[in-house]
Amino acid sequence: MKVSIIVTHLLGTGHLRRAMMLAKGFVDAGHRVQVISGGTPVDGIAVAGVELIQLPPVKSNGTDFTTLLSATGAPASKAYLADRQAQLLRAMDAEPDVVMTELYPFGRRVLAAEFDALLDAARAQRPKPLILCSIRDILAPPSRPSKVERTGAVIARYYDGVLVHSDAQATPLTASWPVSDALQGKLLYTGFVSAAAPGPHPQGTGTGEVLVSAGGGAVGAPLFMAACAAAALTPSLTWRLLIGGQDPEPLVKKLHAIAPANLIAEPARPDFRNMLNHAACSVSMAGYNTAMDLLQTGVPALLIPFDEGGEVEQSLRAKSLMHLPGFEVLTSAEVTPARLAEAVTRLAALPRRSATEIALNGAVETVRITQSLREGSA
Repeated sequence: MKVSIIVTHLLGTGHLRRAMMLAKGFVDAGHRVQVISGGTPVDGIAVAGVELIQLPPVKSNGTDFTTLLSATGAPASKAYLADRQAQLLRAMDAEPDVVMTELYPFGRRVLAAEFDALLDAARAQRPKPLILCSIRDILAPPSRPSKVERTGAVIARYYDGVLVHSDAQATPLTASWPVSDALQGKLLYTGFVSAAAPGPHPQGTGTGEVLVSAGGGAVGAPLFMAACAAAALTPSLTWRLLIGGQDPEPLVKKLHAIAPANLIAEPARPDFRNMLNHAACSVSMAGYNTAMDLLQTGVPALLIPFDEGGEVEQSLRAKSLMHLPGFEVLTSAEVTPARLAEAVTRLAALPRRSATEIALNGAVETVRITQSLREGSA
């Protein structure tokens, strides 16, 4: 099969990373895959065998997802967005067998014009490709009924199925989105999408440490500052702060200037997942990919969901994990150095969780479901 996956991340990098994991699943199964990315370029994201095409990028203005900024940081003009749309239509593989949009139409409505143009072009092809939507476990709940109605109308008009990258027994879509009978009939649960479980770190880096991370976006500075102060309250523990974003150095230098002797601050590193296998405790937000890493490694974890700008996705995910042993949750408003130190001290004394029964083979199952649908429509 020829598979085209279209994704635009606006704040963090989780959407693109999940799309690339799906792409790798298709490549591993012998299929041809292109990923068309409309967000900010991300270093080290390439996957062997996957054609990664970069559109003129857009990003959100912080948590204001209705205002798009161009690569220069200026508001994206109509001409800029029109050029994006034209490049998107040219980029899509000729006569793909499968077209998969990540999140749209459940989100990215600010980019509805380019997504709808793509879907119109795909639907007009002969033979018509299989058209699928790919969504994570938790969505941003709709703020008004009209969003639900429009999403349902777009799904009915274009889509053959909605791939929900979750375990229906753990986190059904109804936890964050109203599911009508019509939508229910198109839902296809794949299990969670995760990379292969990380092996031990070859140097044992991270052993006994408190690993503090905030994903691949530019958010997280308040958490890192609080963690720096919390480290001073727990001199028997070594804290390692892994700073993400495109320019982590200024914050790294700021933390170095105030760090106690038991704290390491450095840019985020590619062996982070391996380090989790040795850590005493993890402190992080509750993004999709981070949650998968925590479930796979069993490390005790303090979750501090990202909730700026009324965001609730991570809070809902954290709530869904709280029943498992070794998870604690603090809201961002509850974070103080003292509370961080208390929670980390408790968690670092706990044993690791055993493997859970939650389905984590979402990429493989996505390929299987897609192949089955394609064969049934051929």
